[in-house]
Amino acid sequence: MQQTLQAFIPEKAIPQVLELLKYDHLVVKIKQERKTRHGDYRRLPNGKHQITVNSNLNSYRFLITLIHEVSHFEAYKSFGKHIKPHGIEWKRTFQHLMLPFLNPEIFPENLLPLLARHFKNPKASSDSDAQLALALKQFDEPNDKTYIFEVPFGSDFKLYNGKVFKKGNRRVKRFECVELKTGKLYLFNPNAEVELLNN
Repeated sequence: MQQTLQAFIPEKAIPQVLELLKYDHLVVKIKQERKTRHGDYRRLPNGKHQITVNSNLNSYRFLITLIHEVSHFEAYKSFGKHIKPHGIEWKRTFQHLMLPFLNPEIFPENLLPLLARHFKNPKASSDSDAQLALALKQFDEPNDKTYIFEVPFGSDFKLYNGKVFKKGNRRVKRFECVELKTGKLYLFNPNAEVELLNN
């Protein structure tokens, strides 16, 4: 496991991560990219617990996602199966497990204030924290995608699944976009990555 993880997380985080994963009944799998999630946690029918994390994440997002999923496992162990997936027990566990990693030996200085703010009340996904998500994306491999907030008003764009939308007005935090085929209105986070189409 150590050699596998070394390729995915910051080097200084490896000893602490390995300590968190020292359970015979906890399995960590690295998966191909899934568009709808960065990782997940499941209790398997055989009594073991499985964490999966996408292989395409940059090392900082991978570490945050891994600790997010380990927190589900730890919260399950401590509080049982009847807690809410991202309820107060999980939040407190995530904060506790993440705190030792929030230092400049592991994360770049410019991410630390954003991470500190995020972990005052962690959300179900770091993507829902637009400022943190954008800061984390600067460490991704370059691609030809555009963020929703960069798409001009009234322009068309395409999602990974081929659906085409027209960008509309901004609500408080998200943008109204109409799917051209159905006319349905959807709300998009400003940091959603899309393919801008030439109108």
